[in-house]
Amino acid sequence: MRAGSGGDRRAELAAALAQVRERIGAAANSADRDPARVRLVAVTKTFPARDAALLAELGIGDLGENRDQEAAAKTAEVARLRPDAALRWHMVGRLQRNKARSVAGWADVVQSVDSGRLVEALDRATLAALHDGRRRRPLDVLVQVSLDTDEAAQHRGGCPPAGVPALAEHVASAQGLVLCGVMAVAPLGADPEAAFERLAAVAAKLRESYPEAVEVSAGMTGDLEAAIRHGSTCVRVGTALLGRRPLASP
Repeated sequence: MRAGSGGDRRAELAAALAQVRERIGAAANSADRDPARVRLVAVTKTFPARDAALLAELGIGDLGENRDQEAAAKTAEVARLRPDAALRWHMVGRLQRNKARSVAGWADVVQSVDSGRLVEALDRATLAALHDGRRRRPLDVLVQVSLDTDEAAQHRGGCPPAGVPALAEHVASAQGLVLCGVMAVAPLGADPEAAFERLAAVAAKLRESYPEAVEVSAGMTGDLEAAIRHGSTCVRVGTALLGRRPLASP
């Protein structure tokens, strides 16, 4: 799905987008949920800005990136290609504190907040960006929850469920950040149903203290149906929309 003329690529993306939306709709209807309440974030990491611009043209309003260096350049290029598009850019990958200043300049949402030190770095960076005009509103934040049950297993970041209340309080008390909910990735090789059931319980507990923190970002190309069954309000889809990436992303 990577090659071809602009018209061919647009047709490929349109067909893939229709299939993904059909999957989301079927999963939501099966769970007696409104498909319109499930946000689709198109994860464009490693793909060119022109693909992101075509997705915007096809009606995608939310785009996700994993690496700050790639995203900073891509967001600027997409803004040039589609200056009238109303886009929300999501940072969905693991984030180092030393990238906070850059991310505060382009991201509307950071989905991968998993430590108090990262909260503090993002808060400082966001307040500075607001002060110098690089952004117009606070930064929306999701607490990333680790769903690994084996502590020795290699995982993709996240705060242990027991630590979520304290981390959420840290976010909620930050002047430049808005606590919007939780995010998680199903552990490699694990049953996504069980993982997303655990996440749903964490999310429900969080809403008891923060009723506005309703976002549950869970589900990707291979497991979005399971995530939607367990209350996901946001699925992050890359491969099913854009095709397989030629290089693995860390």
